[in-house]
Amino acid sequence: MADLTSPEPLPEEPGFRLENRSASLLTYLRDCQDAASQLNPWYATGRLTRVAGLIMEASGLKLATGSSCRINMASGQQVDAEVVGFSGERLYLMPATDIYGLAPGATVEMAASCGFEPPRINKPYYKRRRIEDRIRQVAVGPELLGRVIDGAGRPLDRLGNVEASRRAPLYSRPINPMEREPIKDVLDVGVRAINALLTVGRGQRMGLFAGSGVGKSMLLGMMARYTAADVVVVGLIGERGREVKDFIENILGEEGLRRAAVVAAPADSPPLMRLHGAAYATAIAEHFRDQGMNVLLIMDSLTRYAQAQREIALAVGEPPATKGYPPSVFAKLPQLVERAGNGRQGGGSITAFYTVLMEGDDQQDPVADAARAILDGHIVLSRQLADQGHYPAIDIEASISRAITELLPKEELERVRRFKALYARFQRSRDLITIGAYVKGNDAQLDEAIALFPKMESFLKQDFLDKENDRDSRDQLEVLLNAK
Repeated sequence: MADLTSPEPLPEEPGFRLENRSASLLTYLRDCQDAASQLNPWYATGRLTRVAGLIMEASGLKLATGSSCRINMASGQQVDAEVVGFSGERLYLMPATDIYGLAPGATVEMAASCGFEPPRINKPYYKRRRIEDRIRQVAVGPELLGRVIDGAGRPLDRLGNVEASRRAPLYSRPINPMEREPIKDVLDVGVRAINALLTVGRGQRMGLFAGSGVGKSMLLGMMARYTAADVVVVGLIGERGREVKDFIENILGEEGLRRAAVVAAPADSPPLMRLHGAAYATAIAEHFRDQGMNVLLIMDSLTRYAQAQREIALAVGEPPATKGYPPSVFAKLPQLVERAGNGRQGGGSITAFYTVLMEGDDQQDPVADAARAILDGHIVLSRQLADQGHYPAIDIEASISRAITELLPKEELERVRRFKALYARFQRSRDLITIGAYVKGNDAQLDEAIALFPKMESFLKQDFLDKENDRDSRDQLEVLLNAK
């Protein structure tokens, strides 16, 4: 019998039975069907027709939103982009790299299209080679520890390419909330004021609310150094380039970097790369969590992430809503934040700290207000305390941990409430006390607050190089409140 993979006609030998010919033809058709199912679709390219501000328009391609593209210049260089919208036959693209040098009519192609492997001798068809999208699929794994990369996985530390063992989707769906492990274990962050008064649990998501120049980077560095976590993932989103290097070398330090993976998308990066940087840091943290590890995720800052999404949304024509922020911004924030937290029963955890920049120290800023609603607590840094040289400048009255009632026993919760009550009582009467208008003995609680305030103020201060573990912090609080 002739080889069915050849174009020669079927043999006409005498005695060749019709049923044999039918069976052979059926096998041949199945082989053809199998080959067709594994072929790439028709490879098409488009043309760049317009560049206006942040948005590029292309025609000739039909791609879904979120697809990655590559624009080829006449010089041979390429620009990575992502489909962020469409109108009729036009695609709206957002660049992920610098667009300098683009010209009308540049070729636009799908980033994952790459042709076929050479045919094998014993196969009657080509087998498709799957190439992972470099923007949508990201490198994860222990090889990233000690490395500094950008939002696309390119190294920024000049230590060579990252040869990661695994890859994961840039965006993933949050875990079913009914399958998550509840927050029940205390996480030691190494900061006395947080350990004792704003106790954080494994898997909790906290916001660090601050204006500019009040010491948020120093506080993040303390937590990155001293937190009892297996892995630290740092996302520096939209920060100044100088601050990126300063944070890594002077604040995080060699010891902190050794167990950390840093994703940096500075302020001069395209808005799409800033979005990818935040998602990439979260994807790395998810990978380690799924390996059963306890991860500390530090995102600086959530506000820059929201501003990047605002730039993209306004560029594609989305109408502004609250103070210039389109509705998609407030939809993106919970999608990012909900990816952090505890894993499934018996798995790892992601404890996340997101910094939120308050414009003019306004806590009613739209992003700050939205973040406060979707996080499990917030730590507010006070400019007034920072101006007084009080570091970390944590405003205990304005800060809260929503999981503290599940983490501390009743007697320790009572100490926290008592400390806050005495501290707030002194602050309300501070002006009267300063000018000497208050007479001792008129208010027993205020008398106690005046006696304890110097110790309370000292308790809230901590040097950057000092580490205070969780148990010692709560013991010191007990000693302070029992002092006569």
